[in-house]
Amino acid sequence: MNTKLTLRKAEKFFLKEHADFDEQWLRKVIEDDPSIIGLGELELKEAERIQPKAGRLDLLLYDRGNEKRYEVEIMLGKIDESHIIRAIEYWDIERKRYPNYEHCAVVIAEDITSRFLNIIGLFNGQIPIIAIQLNALAINDDLVLDFVKVLDELTVGEEEDEVAVKKDRTFWNNKANAETLELVDECGNLLKELDSELALSYTQNYIGVVRRNRPLNFVIFLPKQKFLRAEIKVSEIELWTSKIEENEFEIVSIGKRSGRIKFRIVKNDIANKRVFLKELFQVSYTERTN
Repeated sequence: MNTKLTLRKAEKFFLKEHADFDEQWLRKVIEDDPSIIGLGELELKEAERIQPKAGRLDLLLYDRGNEKRYEVEIMLGKIDESHIIRAIEYWDIERKRYPNYEHCAVVIAEDITSRFLNIIGLFNGQIPIIAIQLNALAINDDLVLDFVKVLDELTVGEEEDEVAVKKDRTFWNNKANAETLELVDECGNLLKELDSELALSYTQNYIGVVRRNRPLNFVIFLPKQKFLRAEIKVSEIELWTSKIEENEFEIVSIGKRSGRIKFRIVKNDIANKRVFLKELFQVSYTERTN
């Protein structure tokens, strides 16, 4: 940037206290440009989405690349308990209606106190939730909206030894289908070739790996209706991203913070690319246990 910048003083104020702004106005701003809230290039799926016996969801946003939906609740002024409860309730309704997508609750407010951050943080890990504080800044006659993520989502499987809600194979058979679960079984057989004590572990949010009943989630699996998504943790992300692409797997996303590469496995991939997958699993397993 070669343009000379001029330092100007900004005055922070609350939209809630200004007669020209309300939650409907703010919702329209986000509708017109969902990227403004800082969660990536999102699409507007629906505004004021009717929830069965539960009111209206402010915004349903969609991350097409990661096949992920964000259930967004907006509140001007200070956040309160009802705001958090609504966001979680709408998140729960949407994830049950559309289980093939990932879902994350998002709360946006002008004042998120440490007390409520602590409350929201208690849910994080079991309920994926993001808290964003909106700062309204006046610079002369211009208005700047600054969206700051004050609490990030804890990625499923991000903590290697996390305690997860246990489920069984039937639970996942209802969420996915027999074909994608067979892909999980084939991956499980590959893992047993690395270490006979490795086993699959069915949880509410993913299918992980245990050894002697202890979580060892160097790789986790999320069966969908048409494919299996694997999330592998490796230290050399760029190297293994290239190798995964060279072997013609579709990469969904790369978690720079979590160190996980998310990619799709479809029918015949394991049979045709068994050697590569075994090598990938081996590297991740070795890094985790050494």
